[in-house]
Amino acid sequence: MIAATHYLNFPGNTEEAMNFYKSVFGGEFIAFHRFKDSPGFEKMPKHEQNMIMHASLPLGKGLLMATDTLDSMEQTLTPGNNYHIVVHTESEEETNTLFKGLSAGGKIEMPLNKTFWGAYFGMCRDKFGIQWMLSYDINHPTIDHVKS
Repeated sequence: MIAATHYLNFPGNTEEAMNFYKSVFGGEFIAFHRFKDSPGFEKMPKHEQNMIMHASLPLGKGLLMATDTLDSMEQTLTPGNNYHIVVHTESEEETNTLFKGLSAGGKIEMPLNKTFWGAYFGMCRDKFGIQWMLSYDINHPTIDHVKS
């Protein structure tokens, strides 16, 4: 495993929140993407297209990442479900093993799959209700900013 990071969900104010964290912690965003930058965005409601799909801010040796929740995807934000623990892995095999273990007795929210952004990625909620994202960066498997 390379590192674990924090992934926050916001009800439409990710841009404001991440700019606030940037002002507190410093640094520069290494990713800041809107839903309109993704394939199929034209099928989304207009008011959601400019919302934040993914933002990443270096935080020490890890990352603080965030996204906006979408009503059109029936995502409801309540206290306790507004974060994920992201595990950055070193191989697809490790990703498969950890995902299988974490999702046992829980719920797979997004099956492991190769994504358009170059990761082997999946999301699950374990049997204790903790939300996990597992990600193996296919193009850059040992990115320096996420090494522990």
